[in-house]
Amino acid sequence: MNLKAVLEGLLFVVGDEGLTLEELKTILELDDDKLKETITLLEKDYISLDRGIEIANLGNRLKLVTKKEHKEYYQKLSTLNNDNTLSEQCLETLAIVAYNQPVTRSVVDEIRGISSSHMLRKLVFKNLICEVGRSETAGRPILYGTTTLFLDYFGLETITQLPTINILKDDTITELYDSKYNEEDKIIS
Repeated sequence: MNLKAVLEGLLFVVGDEGLTLEELKTILELDDDKLKETITLLEKDYISLDRGIEIANLGNRLKLVTKKEHKEYYQKLSTLNNDNTLSEQCLETLAIVAYNQPVTRSVVDEIRGISSSHMLRKLVFKNLICEVGRSETAGRPILYGTTTLFLDYFGLETITQLPTINILKDDTITELYDSKYNEEDKIIS
C-alpha cells in the first residue's frame, strides 16, 4: 500500500476540515516517526513547481491548500465564476443548510450521502451561506447558516417563510405499498 497516496486522498476527502496528527495516526495505524516520514515525502512532492497545491498545518490540522504564488489565477477564477445559477447539488446542499441551520458539514454530508465540502465552499463564495459559529462537539466544527442574500435570492423576508416539508413516516410508506399491492392483486384476479 502506498501510504503517501492514502494520506493525500484522506486530506483531499476531508477538505477544509483537515486532520490532526492523532487522527492520521489512528486512521493509518502508524507510529509518530512513520507518519512524519510519510508527510515529509508528500510535502516534497508538492514542493515541485508543477504542482498547484501543498500541505499546510493550520490550526493544528493538516490540510491541502493552494499555493500562494498562483493567487492571481484564483482571483481571476472568482471574477469569471460570477454565474448566478445554482447546480442541483448546490441547491440540495443549500436546502439542507436552510432547513437544518445551524448545521455542520458532517451533518450535511450524512444527509446527502456524499462529501459536501466543495458545495459548501461554493455557497460561502456566493454569500448564500456563512459561518455562524462553532459546534460544541469534538473538534469544534464550523456551523453554517443562511445569509440575508439567501433571503433576497429566494424572495423571503425571514427563514420561517421557507415552505414546510412533509416527511412521510414509515407507516405511511407501508400503507402506500399495501394499497398499491392490493390494487395489483385486484387487476390480476
